[in-house]
Amino acid sequence: MNSGNTTEAVDAKTLRKVIRAAAIGNFVEWFDFALYGFLATEIAHNFFPSDNDTAALLNTFAAFAVAFALRPIGGAYFGGLGDRIGRKKTLAITIVLMSAATLALGLLPTFAAIGIAAPILLVLVRCVQGFSTGGEYAGACAFVLEHARRNRRAWYSSFLPVSTFAAFCGAAVISFVCSSALGEQAMTEWGWRIPFLLAAPLGIAGFYIRNKLDETPDFRRIEDSDKVAAAPLRETIRTHSRAMLRLGGFVSATALSFYMFTTYMSTYIQVTVGEGTARTLLSNVLALLFAAALCPFVGRFSDRVGRRTTMFSAAALLVVGSVPAYLLAGLGGVPATFAGQVVLALGAVSCNVVTAVLLVELFPTRVRYTASALTYNLAYTVFGGTAPFMATFLIDQTGDPLAPAYYLTIVAVLSLVSARTLPETSRRDLSTSAHEPSKSPAA
Repeated sequence: MNSGNTTEAVDAKTLRKVIRAAAIGNFVEWFDFALYGFLATEIAHNFFPSDNDTAALLNTFAAFAVAFALRPIGGAYFGGLGDRIGRKKTLAITIVLMSAATLALGLLPTFAAIGIAAPILLVLVRCVQGFSTGGEYAGACAFVLEHARRNRRAWYSSFLPVSTFAAFCGAAVISFVCSSALGEQAMTEWGWRIPFLLAAPLGIAGFYIRNKLDETPDFRRIEDSDKVAAAPLRETIRTHSRAMLRLGGFVSATALSFYMFTTYMSTYIQVTVGEGTARTLLSNVLALLFAAALCPFVGRFSDRVGRRTTMFSAAALLVVGSVPAYLLAGLGGVPATFAGQVVLALGAVSCNVVTAVLLVELFPTRVRYTASALTYNLAYTVFGGTAPFMATFLIDQTGDPLAPAYYLTIVAVLSLVSARTLPETSRRDLSTSAHEPSKSPAA
């Protein structure tokens, strides 16, 4: 029955529960994190008041980027924890921490109430969110794939990007409903708090679902054989730095395209194109639903053609599609803005799906959580967290609304170079060393 992967013995019913629990928990984490981007203009008004709207928005996105500075620290901490005490317990901790921080954000007093203390508190809460998020995605990928069948790993892991895009969609829907029901003035004054306050019940539900599952077979195996890493971070840096740098080069395009698509595009359509909030959020919801639906198809494609072909295809889609995406979005109106986002989604989704499986396949079980969390979060800090700020800054400095598209194209070209240095991992046994692909036949 075992075809070279210790996870083959997991039955289909257990595997469905694992995917559901990981995806729901991941949805909660990213829903909380996504709200900040969709409510950026309201947050700018309440926490960074200024006569210059661009300056206020830049301050808001600077606070957005600050949270990412804590993500590698969170990745190192929770990655080490996950490699020492297990994936399940660590993922339960991250979801509680994120939900508490998001609830606190919804309760913060504004600049009008307490002055400069308001943006300081906002940044502190964002740092807690970033710290928590640093331990989420890589751990969820490991949790799913350490249960999954080898010949369908990209398909199984694709449901994590599904839940991520669905979370951004959910955040956009809640923001859209609140904006439509309350009106622009009420939404700006107090309605922006409502979506953040939903964090508490969502967090409780996510914790309950995750806490009911067992630990992964791969982690139990090294735990039973007393091979758990005593110092995962030290071992990771000593033995896997080169692989982390190579993967990080590709993940840079994943990070930038993801936040250009999910976070900055809504601001671009409102601020640069001049569309209203409700119409912008409507096109965002449609585009995010498309992205979520596309993920499993990209996963099947990757399982059939391999990771290297998928990486090359994903980066190429960004290279040829970034400028047309922004040109379409710049035409205004829901059909055009939706079409622009769909073009951008093709590359962004492909990058995200193959990244999810590469994070697990490139590293051995004993340091998998640490190595993947550090790689993922360092790339997202440098390129994802700064994406809205850099895009706004580039347009402000150049006066060219296509400047963000040029930036994304350049990073996508560089990611192609990194992709060429990465090995094919689709047939690798997750129980072997990252540098020793399994020679047994795939399932």
